[in-house]
Formats: sequence, structure tokens, C-alpha cells
Amino acid sequence: MRRHIVLIGMMGAGKTALGTELARRLRVPFTDSDAEIEAAAAMSITEIFARDGEGFFRDRETQILSRILSGPPGVLSTGGGAWIQPANRSLISAHGVSVWLNCDLDTLWHRVRQRNTRPLLKTPDPKGTLARLIEERYPIYGMADLVLESRPEDSVDAATSRLLDLIHTQRPDLLEA
Repeated sequence: MRRHIVLIGMMGAGKTALGTELARRLRVPFTDSDAEIEAAAAMSITEIFARDGEGFFRDRETQILSRILSGPPGVLSTGGGAWIQPANRSLISAHGVSVWLNCDLDTLWHRVRQRNTRPLLKTPDPKGTLARLIEERYPIYGMADLVLESRPEDSVDAATSRLLDLIHTQRPDLLEA
């Protein structure tokens, strides 16, 4: 690979699952920026949000992204809010190709509703909060280099194959022969 492939999108869009499989197929490293933040802080993202707030978390996220993106090319999955920050978009654009995993509300809600690990959804109306986040974020996610439309019926394997086809079709320069 000549540049990083950076997966962006909402929580529950499948960034980690697809990123892991994509990296395996391309034989490159996979990194989950949220897992890196948790490891560096020695606490969960939920704990970071509760103790230090979202602003502190976003600052650490930018530091971690900068470190990862300065290394050898690989597949990177980001947290749902990473792409929203202009500094992160600049970092990603300078070192990689952004891929938005575009997923509808019902699919996202089905995937995240049973998990208690999403700090932004700890509200009286988590599905309404998710819908509001979609409304706010999707225009910004739309600035990504590539867009993979989610299909609820896709397996991880099928979605990864579609993602590889998208890369080969729209960004053949990204992969070495």
C-alpha cells in the first residue's frame, strides 16, 4: 500500500470489523484508534469521557491519529467523531485515503442498542441522539475520498470484498501491484 486506508463513519458502522478483514486481505497492519487511546490512557473511552470530558478525549484522539498516520501504511479505523474534527481530516488527507462506511439509522441502532459502551448514547433517548448525530455528521462524512454504502444483509466478508472493489475501481493508485 502506498497510503493508509482510514475508515470513518458512525459508531456501529463496522469500521473495526471491516478494517480487520481488509488489513488481513491486504497483509498490512490494522489499528483501531479507539483501542490505541484506551491503551495509552489505561482506561476505557467511557471512563475518559466521564473523568476528563469530550474535549480532552478529542485532543488525545488527534495525538494518536498523528502517531499512527506517521507510521507505515496500514488500515486504520477511527472513532465516530474523529473525522468531524478539521485537524483530523487534514491529518488523514495528508497521509491516507478516507473511506466513509455509510450506514442507515436502523442498521446502526440494531448494532449499538445493546451495548453500554457508547458515551454519546448515554442519554434519555439514545436512538434520538443517534439520529441527531447522523444529521450533524453525515454532511461532514460526505467529504471522504470514498463512500461504501452499507447493506444490512452483507456479511463482513461480502462488505470487505465490495470495499476492495471500490478501492480497485476508484483508487487503483493506492495499492501496489
